[in-house]
Amino acid sequence: MWRSPEPRFDVASAICQGGRDYQEDAIVTDFPFGMDSGVVVLADGMGGHAAGDVASKIVVTEVYSELKFQSANFADFETEIPQYLTSAAVNANNVVREYVMAHPETRGMGATLVSLVLIENRMFWMSIGDSPLYHYRSGTMQQLNEDHSMAPQIDFMVKQGLLDAETGKNHPDRNCLTSVILGDRVAKSDCPKTPFELQVGDIVVVSSDGLQYLEDDKIQKILHRYRRRKSAEICGYLLEAIEALADPDQDNCSFSVIKLNHNKPVIRAIRAKPVGHIDTHTSNVTRVVELDDDDAIAAKLRNDAGVTNKAAAGQAHPPRPRKSDPVAEDTAAKPVIKEVKPVQKVEGADDQDKTQEVDEAAPPAKIAAGGK
Repeated sequence: MWRSPEPRFDVASAICQGGRDYQEDAIVTDFPFGMDSGVVVLADGMGGHAAGDVASKIVVTEVYSELKFQSANFADFETEIPQYLTSAAVNANNVVREYVMAHPETRGMGATLVSLVLIENRMFWMSIGDSPLYHYRSGTMQQLNEDHSMAPQIDFMVKQGLLDAETGKNHPDRNCLTSVILGDRVAKSDCPKTPFELQVGDIVVVSSDGLQYLEDDKIQKILHRYRRRKSAEICGYLLEAIEALADPDQDNCSFSVIKLNHNKPVIRAIRAKPVGHIDTHTSNVTRVVELDDDDAIAAKLRNDAGVTNKAAAGQAHPPRPRKSDPVAEDTAAKPVIKEVKPVQKVEGADDQDKTQEVDEAAPPAKIAAGGK
């Protein structure tokens, strides 16, 4: 029995609103079966006049569209991927600025960003803000990207004995961001030039900070227990753990789970079309033609099919009779809508009833082209 080959990446995503009134996270994943690369973009909106959701959607839309446009170049220009990620973030920041200028009431809105590009077993990323990127391997989970918030500084103060653990855990400034996409200058970004190499069985979790309502040990335990399950199942267990907390202050939570199923050699690489390339085989290439009338269509079809004699041409596509209406001959003329007037009977000299159109004051007559 034929069995489809196992995809290189097993990917699933999840999103929940938590205890918030609105969903301000946005996430998109793109791992086409048949390609050995994929993209994840996640943004966590914040601030502004109820416009955090707008900011996150702008960021995800702009970053993903730029990376998708460059996706055919990932294999041949792998060293340029960090530049693609950086340019996409810069463009998203510019679009946020333009939106705020056009809608001053949204000033202060912004979004974090985590964008990933995976090619075979190598992972590049760009992150701005505090949305974490986790990596699990052999029972151990670590956060790969930088945390652009006050949390690392508060944790350092706890280690130095300047704050007790409980105070540090519940400090009101933990979630204060030191870098975010606001349409202004971005203070910090994390975009390594060299990729992180994955091994078969590794699990990557990219998420908004809503997942951090779970302790790191709890997330690690779930990943370890269900490491042999599909990504969709792991997403389900993480959501169950969040729901089990029943925290009334639970933030929006969105995340994507990625597993590397295998690291076999690339069978068929996807290549971008070279600039200026012209296809020489045009028989099956989709084209657009401009034709004026049915006779031209018939002649075009006969020429393309190689039909030359009149009999065959007649069988291939018999031409329709041309209309004598001058409006139909004028291809630039606008459609004419004729008013249909009511008719009434009039007596003729030959004692036969005849009809003629008459004007009617009210109600107005219907028009022929679908009037009501």
